Amino acid sequence: MASFSSKPALVTLRQVLSELRKQATSKKLAENQMARYILSQYRKHQTTDQQLCKAADEMHFRAKTYYDYLHFSRRYKEINAEFKGKGERTVEETARMVGFKLPHDPK
Repeated sequence: MASFSSKPALVTLRQVLSELRKQATSKKLAENQMARYILSQYRKHQTTDQQLCKAADEMHFRAKTYYDYLHFSRRYKEINAEFKGKGERTVEETARMVGFKLPHDPK
């Protein structure tokens, strides 16, 4: 959450808001309490990160870490849902799942 106008901070803010939008039940960010909090923190530390007497990029690092957490938890849920155990699979289904095709038998 470095300077609000710096390019890396703005990119990270957009990434975090995008992930929140993907995971939220409501598509409106104005109704999302987490989005409002993140925007308020960006505005609070808009002028400088030195207000908290911390390293210059620490607030941006925290925002990037939060984005990574949101992104990879969403990806985990997607992958888990796709490959979750569904009981016994046939050889064809398993091969198709990993991207292979079985040779067909000429009869």
